[in-house]
Amino acid sequence: MISMFKHSILFVLLIMAMTCKAQEKASLPPDLRQMPGLAWKHSLNAPVYASPVISESTVYFGGLDSVFYALDLVTGKVKWTYKTKGEIRSTCAVRDQMVCFASGDGKLYCLDKSGKLLWSFKTQSDKKEDFADYFQSSPVFHKNTFYFGSGDGFVYAVNASDGSLKWKYLTGGVVHARPAIGNGNLYIGSFDGFVYAFALADGKLKWKFKTVGHRFFPRGEVQGNPVFFNGLVLVGARDYNVYAIDAENGYCHWNKAFLKGWVLSATLHDSLLYLAGADERMISAVDPVTGQTIMKKDMEFLQFGNPAFSQNMMYAGLTNGKVYGLDKKTGDKVWTFTTEGYQKNRMKYFKEDDSYRDDIYKIITSNEQFVEVEQELGGIFSSPAIVPGYLVFTSTEGSVYCLKSKE
Repeated sequence: MISMFKHSILFVLLIMAMTCKAQEKASLPPDLRQMPGLAWKHSLNAPVYASPVISESTVYFGGLDSVFYALDLVTGKVKWTYKTKGEIRSTCAVRDQMVCFASGDGKLYCLDKSGKLLWSFKTQSDKKEDFADYFQSSPVFHKNTFYFGSGDGFVYAVNASDGSLKWKYLTGGVVHARPAIGNGNLYIGSFDGFVYAFALADGKLKWKFKTVGHRFFPRGEVQGNPVFFNGLVLVGARDYNVYAIDAENGYCHWNKAFLKGWVLSATLHDSLLYLAGADERMISAVDPVTGQTIMKKDMEFLQFGNPAFSQNMMYAGLTNGKVYGLDKKTGDKVWTFTTEGYQKNRMKYFKEDDSYRDDIYKIITSNEQFVEVEQELGGIFSSPAIVPGYLVFTSTEGSVYCLKSKE
């Protein structure tokens, strides 16, 4: 009798899990199985690193021209703009009628959806760590509070109603990651090499976890955005490691070491952790509980943004100016879209097969110059945004592309 009862419970749990997965899949946009066509392109006078956010048929993003934009999703026409006094590398948070983002002028801005300033919050300052510190912290909304980090080393909690400070905490380095929230705590990494856990209510430090470090990056700077899942905090650092940290106690369950470089892009989808590599040049899906690799595919170039997902596909942008539509189970490429910068400039740096020219290190002589080349190619450092029928991404050539389904 007990055995039959256990089997009945297991059967119910299995049905519930299958139902949840079916509901999750149904809530995702339809696949862009056929390569979409270009609906419109909007050009700026400066690169764009921030990811686009789509809300109610409006595309929101900021650029290195210090301007925040709201574009019509269907036509690409500018609805409104808002000028700040610093580069905008922060992806905005949209909640109800609020649009919130950080700027290089050291302020967190909160606008309404008509472009009117509701309030701004001034940090002590904002600064970049180095040339590869590509992003500013992207704020996260939770219970009438915006949480974010800053180049001044602080983690902030700001009242969403009026921009007043709730609490702040000083770390030992630049904080440009997007926070993760779970179990009543906030989790975020710093360039001092620590991952921090704070109580949401008052900012009390719960624990901090030190990364291992690497011979080229001995501090083990935590540049990746953490992800919370099932009692774990999953995050990539500059020491070539991805860590699974116990969310309650701050010890490591597992770490996954990579040989060639950073794996900073970590995205949770359908109970799998998708990891994308920079110098590692791969995309993989791993079990977040064990770290076991489920799927792995080599990619031809660097990836810093997270993939976007539809029902059976994912969409990833590379820093050489390509966007791939991929089968999310196998990682196989279904289609490729290239930016105008790639089309115009690729032969300056690549052979016909898109491998580097033999004389590339005579052409490019510094890391900073590599970034300039990626901008010239229309490199994509951001995460695409997808809604039914449309895929939008930003490019460091200074363009925003909107692709539309042909189906």
